[in-house]
Amino acid sequence: MAAGSCLLLLLLPWLVTASHSPPGCKIRITSKGLDLVKQEGLRFVEQELQNITVSDLHGKEGQFHYNISQVKVMDLQLAFSDLHFQPQQHLVFNINNASISLRFRRQLLYWFFYDIGSINASADGVHIHTVLQLAKDEAGRLKISNITCNASIARMHAGFSGTLRKVYEFLGTFIVTGMRFLLSQQICPSLEHASLVLLNSVLDTVPVRNYVDEHIGIDYSLLRDPAVSTDTLDLDFKGMFFPRARENQELENHAVEPVIKETERMVYVAFSEYFFDSAMHAYFQAGVLAIELQGEKVPKDLEVLLRATFFGTIFMLSPTVDAPLRLVLQVSAPPRCIIKPSGTSVSVSAFLNISLVPPGRPAVQLSSMAMETKLSAKVFLQGKALRVQLDLRRFRIYSKQSALESLALFSLQAPLKTLLQLTIMPIINERTKKGVQIPLPEGMDFTREVVTNHAGFLTVGADLHFSKGLREVIEKYRPAPTPPAYPSSQPAEPSTDPRQL
Repeated sequence: MAAGSCLLLLLLPWLVTASHSPPGCKIRITSKGLDLVKQEGLRFVEQELQNITVSDLHGKEGQFHYNISQVKVMDLQLAFSDLHFQPQQHLVFNINNASISLRFRRQLLYWFFYDIGSINASADGVHIHTVLQLAKDEAGRLKISNITCNASIARMHAGFSGTLRKVYEFLGTFIVTGMRFLLSQQICPSLEHASLVLLNSVLDTVPVRNYVDEHIGIDYSLLRDPAVSTDTLDLDFKGMFFPRARENQELENHAVEPVIKETERMVYVAFSEYFFDSAMHAYFQAGVLAIELQGEKVPKDLEVLLRATFFGTIFMLSPTVDAPLRLVLQVSAPPRCIIKPSGTSVSVSAFLNISLVPPGRPAVQLSSMAMETKLSAKVFLQGKALRVQLDLRRFRIYSKQSALESLALFSLQAPLKTLLQLTIMPIINERTKKGVQIPLPEGMDFTREVVTNHAGFLTVGADLHFSKGLREVIEKYRPAPTPPAYPSSQPAEPSTDPRQL
């Protein structure tokens, strides 16, 4: 028993670590960002409440018969609203003291007096309290998993007109009471559909696992449910790139976990060294970190220098002296990213094979040299695309055969560095120009981005703006309605015959 307890104590740290995988990418939304979301969300709620469908109301009280139909919301005043975080996984949306203006069609019969027309009504003191629960779904996407809603109407008034106005005002209590009940019963179902169906369709536009280019993809699945405090909402994403030929390949994360402490901006996105390392590892596994230059693609100045350097070897290989040169630059191991407060750099180990390629004959290798380079990396955000601009900082070549040959290659140090700067680096930067999309819903973009380096990770602080409204995105991805299998009859118009009231 004691041995089992000791074993459990030894395994406990490992179990804790395994259950909390560090994220490669982390997003924090602050209260300032939530204020912007509230503004767009309020417009969306107004649109949804304007589409409330209220059932027809009919009945009688003594000799008073009534039929109310075609209820339509004409105007909403949602002046007092609030959206805030609620630990541990919730958003709370409150609307207080709102008013809703209605118009509906009336059919009234009192003794032998029959009247038909429209009625304007207003619901005042409308209070709506909604709590949205956020969670990670099976695909690793953020979703609204549950909603609790309470709605109430403090008072309702209907304005009658016509010859029987005084009678209607006296007997209209029955109508107003019924309409108040029906309206309050329709508010929460409308908001529940808006949240669980429509807003979740917007969250479906967040990229979870998608392709970056023809070689690699990225996994942005959530590692766990969101962490909500009173001021922030934190999302931990896997943030791992993978080669498309090996989509199920996993790269273990040993990097420092990003820690976001700032709250001044609307949103913060943090990337650990693992995020960039997995991208370079995926490209390495895909076999694309190699460049070949041959013939006319080799710069003339470099070609002259190379032929002079290897003159003895070339002369001994006569008559292949005039054969084209071929340079093959191949990365020998996955590059590594190092993020420090002073900046971001990438260490690359590679080898360069220099060969002669006589027409119709096997290639003749002149030299195979090892290269160690350090690139400075400028990380920036444009729109929703994270981009990297690389620049050659340090460069060293040496022979893998002997120290004497390494000494002979010293004269190639400067021209090969120039070759990398003028020929190879533009090719690499052209590949990184497209960047990779940050996991935000469609229609939401970053502005005023600021990149800050830390030890082992970097953060991008930004503000948000809506380039598209929620309604526009929802309509874009709303599934087309399927036609009914059988013709359905149209609802009958309300009867104008008082005997049918």
